Amino acid sequence: MKKPNSESSQKVNILDRIHAPAWMVCILALVFLLRLPSLFEPYYYGDEMIYLNLGEAIKRGMVLYRDIHDNKPPLLYFTAAIAGNVFWFRAILAAWSLGTVFVFWRLARNLFSKEHTLVKISTLIFAIFSTIPLLEGQIANAENFMIGTTILAMWILFRFKNNFLNVFTIGVLLSVSTLFKVPAAFDILAIVFIWFAFTKLNKKSILGLTKNVLYLSAGFFIPILITIAYYFLRGALNEYLSGAFLQNVGYLSSWRADAVVEPFLVRNGPLVLRFGVVSGTLLLLYVYRKRLSKEFIFCSAWLVVGLFAATLSERPYPHYMLQVVPPASLLLGMIISRKTIEQSLAILPLSLVFIAAVYFKFWYYPSFSYYQRFVGFVTEQISKEEYFNSFDAGTTRNYKLAEFLLSSSREDDKVFVWGDSPTVYALARRLPPIKYVATYHINDFSSREETIAQLQKNLPLYIILLPSREEFSQLYPLINTNYYLVQETDGARIYKKFSFN
Repeated sequence: MKKPNSESSQKVNILDRIHAPAWMVCILALVFLLRLPSLFEPYYYGDEMIYLNLGEAIKRGMVLYRDIHDNKPPLLYFTAAIAGNVFWFRAILAAWSLGTVFVFWRLARNLFSKEHTLVKISTLIFAIFSTIPLLEGQIANAENFMIGTTILAMWILFRFKNNFLNVFTIGVLLSVSTLFKVPAAFDILAIVFIWFAFTKLNKKSILGLTKNVLYLSAGFFIPILITIAYYFLRGALNEYLSGAFLQNVGYLSSWRADAVVEPFLVRNGPLVLRFGVVSGTLLLLYVYRKRLSKEFIFCSAWLVVGLFAATLSERPYPHYMLQVVPPASLLLGMIISRKTIEQSLAILPLSLVFIAAVYFKFWYYPSFSYYQRFVGFVTEQISKEEYFNSFDAGTTRNYKLAEFLLSSSREDDKVFVWGDSPTVYALARRLPPIKYVATYHINDFSSREETIAQLQKNLPLYIILLPSREEFSQLYPLINTNYYLVQETDGARIYKKFSFN
């Protein structure tokens, strides 16, 4: 009998590896359907607009952090550069999300190989809560991308042996997560803890643990060092280190404005308390490690370190909580399907999520009305303008402003928008003559005086004042001297630079 050649055998093997059962295919189809409305959303979400603006700057050869600024690591901006617009940004996220849900299922299957119901429940919970608008799952924020590579790292951890290649790869994946957003780095602690908790206290085992930590560290730091070398060669090292990493330190407890003037211990008391809760939880897990399952210890450790990372700034943004959705989904699966003491114990780490959400007053977004609006839009019960303005009252105005700029300026013309500016920049694909594309960037990282000085050196072709804007008295003399009013659009005033040619 003729034997199959190696190439065909390899193809069959690959197909077997990516095969998913019917219920999993249904979950993936559900995720796609839940994400479908996000492909029809307008330009409106401020952070996404900033990402697209920086992506546009990258495509024009500008150097991130030196020529244009935001305070996150670079991978999200390069993703936005590849996307080019909101539709493709969301489409990339949808594909990434489908892959993330698939890998989460593989992780759950490895952790709970004999508990099929738990795997199904956990996967369904994760698929829903990482997708719906409740936690901004439909928005292309860094958290939605970073949890994908983090989950893949965790799957490798439990699927393969801890040799150099596998552990190094885990480190690289967690580094990729961190290059989307810094808090992802805290998930490394869950891995190191699970290794430490199940390492025998003898010379050989401790040596093995030390090697694994070194391999993990090498995989984690090498990609970051490559980015540091890249920005050093581009003459933007200080700006990169400050913008992508050091400025995030300032986010600690930054939501409490009065904390700046308080003594150090008072200002950082809540942070120290949260650190104590995490340390105490890990200590309890270690003490009772012989009475608890490895998967319960891992999920609990992963959740508490992720929750610590999500609450670092004490800001109540829903997408921050996406970091804890993977371990929380696994623990919820235990509560629903397990019949052991761990069914009850799983409530304890999950209660920390509830306490944090209530204490920090985390926002959330309604999901049912989101899908209800979309159905109304596709069935023509509401107009396109009504649908767009349901996301933000100024959406239609921003589209009109962008149309004006597209028809009356060239791609390389500079524009300065004062107000909620990122959306106008992104729609028109025009950039300001300064490195900041948002009002809060100027307030947090620059000053009004510095902004005026830069505008005077490089006068933009247009200055647009949006109706919902902060007072900027220094801007008016500049406008009165160098600009004339072209038109008003829904309360926005458009000024054009005098031409003396």
